[in-house]
Amino acid sequence: MTDKNKSNQSFLQTMAQIVVSLGALGSLSLMFNAGRHTPVLLLMLFVGWVLSPFIGLLIANKISKGWSAPTRVTIYCLMLFLTLVSLVIYSGALTPPETKPASIFLVVPLSSWLLIVTVIPIARRLSRNIANKT
Repeated sequence: MTDKNKSNQSFLQTMAQIVVSLGALGSLSLMFNAGRHTPVLLLMLFVGWVLSPFIGLLIANKISKGWSAPTRVTIYCLMLFLTLVSLVIYSGALTPPETKPASIFLVVPLSSWLLIVTVIPIARRLSRNIANKT
């Protein structure tokens, strides 16, 4: 890998970490706004559920240090994509007016997890197959 590629990858990683951190805070803010009249215990459960994909992505980023460059770049792109999509959906910009806010804050983390546990293993497998062929 060239120095320029390493530099670009490092920049992408840094941006992804910043965006995920800010996205987690933004998601919590939108959740607290939508759950103003929600009982505290239920709200705390939602906090854990809404934060879980962001935490999972940061953990995946941390453990991916020894993985191939294409797999790490896939994780960075997934971090950016899921954060931006989550914020747009949580904001209500794409939600029909009759949709209950709680359903959004249940479905988005579930969908994020499904994407995480699907994309990362596929990226690792493809990267290994490419490496084995060369």
